[in-house]
Amino acid sequence: MLAVFSAGVAPGLALLCYFYLRDQYDTEPVTTVAKTFIYGALLTFPVMFIQYVLAEEGVVLPNAASAFFTVGLFEEFVKWFILYYLIYSHVDFDEPYDGIVYGTSVSLGFATAENILYLLSYGVEHAFLRALLPVSSHALFGVLMGFYLGKAKFSRDGRKGGRLAFSLLIPFLLHGLYDYILFIESVWLYYIIPFMLFLWWLALRKVKQAHKLSDHHYLQMVRDGSS
Repeated sequence: MLAVFSAGVAPGLALLCYFYLRDQYDTEPVTTVAKTFIYGALLTFPVMFIQYVLAEEGVVLPNAASAFFTVGLFEEFVKWFILYYLIYSHVDFDEPYDGIVYGTSVSLGFATAENILYLLSYGVEHAFLRALLPVSSHALFGVLMGFYLGKAKFSRDGRKGGRLAFSLLIPFLLHGLYDYILFIESVWLYYIIPFMLFLWWLALRKVKQAHKLSDHHYLQMVRDGSS
C-alpha cells in the first residue's frame, strides 16, 4: 500500500515542484498551492463517478466524441472552473506566471488522485508509464490553462475574454487529442511519443513567455509607482 501511494504521489509532486520553483519573483504561498492541489484531487472523485455512471448506463459515444467530450472537455472544464472561481481573483495570484503555478497545481492534484486509484486497481508496475503519460500530460495541460489565465488577468489590451476562452479551449483540444490517440490501439505508441514531445515543447515555450510577461508586469508596476 505504501509503495502504491508513494509511486502514485511522487511524479505529481516532482512536476509541481519543477514548475513552482521556476517562479522568478514572489514565490507563491505553499498553503495556497497546496489547497489548489487538494481541490484538484477532490475533483477526481465526482468526475470519475459521473464517467462510471455514463458507462454503466450504456452511454457509449464514438471514440473521438468520447475522447474529446466525455474525457477532455469534462475534465478540463472542472479544473478550469476551480481555477477561475476560486483562484483567479485570489490576492496571491499577483503576476502572470502564477497562473502556471496554480494551473499545474490543480491539474496535478487531479492527476495524482487518479494515478493512485489506477495503481491500486492495476498494480504498481504501471507507475513508470503512468508518470510519463497521464501525469505529465495533465501537468502540461495545466501549464497551458494557467498561462492563458495569467495572460487574461493581467492584460491591458481589451482581449481578456478571448484569453479566458483560450485557457479552456486549448487544454480541452489537446486533452481530447491525447485520449483519442490512446484509442488507436495497435499503433498508439507511434503517435503518442511525438505528441508528448510537442506538448512539452509547447508548455516550456509558454513558461518562457509567462516569465517575460511577469518581467513586463513588474516593470510596469515600477513605472506606475514612479510616475
